[in-house]
Amino acid sequence: MDRETGSRFDRAEFDAVMAAAVADLVRWQRDLGIDIVSDGEMSKITYSTYVKDRMTGFAGDTPRQPALDLAPYPELRQRMAAASGGGQAFARQSCVGPVAYAGHDDLKADLTAMRTAMDAAGVERGFLNAASPGLVTAFQPNEHYATHDDYVAAVGAAMRTEYEAIVDAGFDVQLDCPDLAMARHTGFQTLTDAEFLARVALHVDVLNDVTRGIDPDRMRMHVCWGNYEGPHDHDIALERIIDAVLRARPATVLFEAANPRHAHEIEVWRQVDIPDDKVLAPGVIVSTSNYVDHPRHVAQLLAPFVELVGDDRVIASTDCGFGTFAGIGRVDPDVVGKKLRSLVEGADLASR
Repeated sequence: MDRETGSRFDRAEFDAVMAAAVADLVRWQRDLGIDIVSDGEMSKITYSTYVKDRMTGFAGDTPRQPALDLAPYPELRQRMAAASGGGQAFARQSCVGPVAYAGHDDLKADLTAMRTAMDAAGVERGFLNAASPGLVTAFQPNEHYATHDDYVAAVGAAMRTEYEAIVDAGFDVQLDCPDLAMARHTGFQTLTDAEFLARVALHVDVLNDVTRGIDPDRMRMHVCWGNYEGPHDHDIALERIIDAVLRARPATVLFEAANPRHAHEIEVWRQVDIPDDKVLAPGVIVSTSNYVDHPRHVAQLLAPFVELVGDDRVIASTDCGFGTFAGIGRVDPDVVGKKLRSLVEGADLASR
């Protein structure tokens, strides 16, 4: 948090602490039986607002509107903030000037830490997350560019540096895209459904353009409706966005399939024409609850997707990350380990 608040920040010490944390995390994932490991985004304050440290043009702290599903429930919002230690203590900056990539040192440190950790653990395949162009615009409002189209295009052009560097270093890149779903009731809540769907189409166009030099098989795309335990009764339905999701270039699509608002959407996947080059990574572990998901339940959630596309095109995943904001985690770390072990065991059951 020292870096976020502007307090004393020792670059070398920070990088050393982060590298050690990534090494521990990668080894932990390996021991649990995870096949494709993550660096846990250890160096980032959040999965979305970290970009202020990697691009020029951002400043300030912009107040945000409560999500549409939480707006009618002020007491619930207070309890949620209290449960997370008092709320989200990080800056939500706005775009106030030209956007350009400037995070080369941070990026290099992340890549070095991950390569060292994977080599030490004997792990062959891993991924690093990166904010999609649309995600950046959903969290950091535009106060500089003439249009949203210009803004998201500029962000995409800048973030291409990060996407390509991750893949060039030998990792897969996971593009986080809640702008295609969650943003309907959060950052873009003032839009109509038609306006939002047009924006979704634009964001996919930009994403496809800036990743055109990357092999789709090296890209994962995570679509989610918000990693919080709220009503979620304003979530836009998957069938409204599924065509845009499948039009995006990343071969692997991660999506929520475990929680009560989206588990039923297996029906949607049955009704669409899934391209042969797509790999489905349904979330079959709830990421906002300390319930330890039973391996048989995991297998039951995976089975319909295996029936749809075959077991060689299904990866068992979680609905979302367990700690998407530094210092905020609603699931106990020890319970996370048990949940991930159930994920592994459930995937084995589904395979058999």
